[in-house]
Amino acid sequence: MTAAEQEVAEFLARLDAGFPDVTAYPAAEVRRMIADRRAPLTGLPAMAAVTDTVIDGPGGGLPLRIYRPRGAATPGPAVVFAHGGGFVFCDLDTHDELCRSMAEAVGATVVSVDYRLAPEHPAPAAHEDFLAAVAWAMGPGGTGHDIDPHAVLLAGDSAGGNLAATAALALRGRPGPAPRGQVLLYPVIDDDFTTESYRRFGTGHYNTEAAMRWYWDQYAPTAELRADPQVVPTRAATLAGAAPAAVFTAETDPVCSAADAYARRLADDGVPVHHHRFDGLFHGFLTIASLAATGPARERVWAAMRALLTGGAAD
Repeated sequence: MTAAEQEVAEFLARLDAGFPDVTAYPAAEVRRMIADRRAPLTGLPAMAAVTDTVIDGPGGGLPLRIYRPRGAATPGPAVVFAHGGGFVFCDLDTHDELCRSMAEAVGATVVSVDYRLAPEHPAPAAHEDFLAAVAWAMGPGGTGHDIDPHAVLLAGDSAGGNLAATAALALRGRPGPAPRGQVLLYPVIDDDFTTESYRRFGTGHYNTEAAMRWYWDQYAPTAELRADPQVVPTRAATLAGAAPAAVFTAETDPVCSAADAYARRLADDGVPVHHHRFDGLFHGFLTIASLAATGPARERVWAAMRALLTGGAAD
């Protein structure tokens, strides 16, 4: 085992032992426990400007945090980003460092979306909020922040990857500018718990099958909701016409197999796809900047995002 592999194994063991059993607590208590684990914000990497604003959303005021990197083009590209957290927890602060690093490396304004959380706001509330943020970024609101409406990516990690994927489907054929691409980071793509990765990694790898079942029960508690492509994108009859995609998965993640299959289905339906699986890595690792494996993995993600924005190949 290499030093890097040993570090990953030790980090994963600590995560698996220390992360709360979310199924044992009400959602509000889970949020408090997660917030108590959070390290103080560093404000790094430094940005030219970071602006918190609130726009009109489907459920009322929708908070956004806008990261404008130094040296960004005017107008320039943007990434509308949805954080992970099982649809139940996390917020603008939990993904602050990731969004800053993304903005700096990609050279794009990042619009981070503080969408409504389940179970208080079940599906499709989060999906609708994310779509509202995309419409804002590609409309006059985004223009006011020097965003080029023809150079916008949809992106998200984990549950946020679900929101980026469902938004990419919902935006097909709509009038106005189309998203330049969708970037799905170990996305929660469906509710199939029988896949190979669930069988192999559903326990002992931090993000458990039991937790994933609980997250889905909070966000989409009925069969009717889970039949809706706005909630589970694999329920769509076809993925044709969706924005070009970059799909990144983690080998020891229970949701890996479903996301890998989604990348293949996108390609089969004629959507240009860059797909990469990070072997030996676990769900959520891209938010852990201190992990040695994270830096090189992020560079691969950033390169794919830059390629989508310029219309080039991700490899």
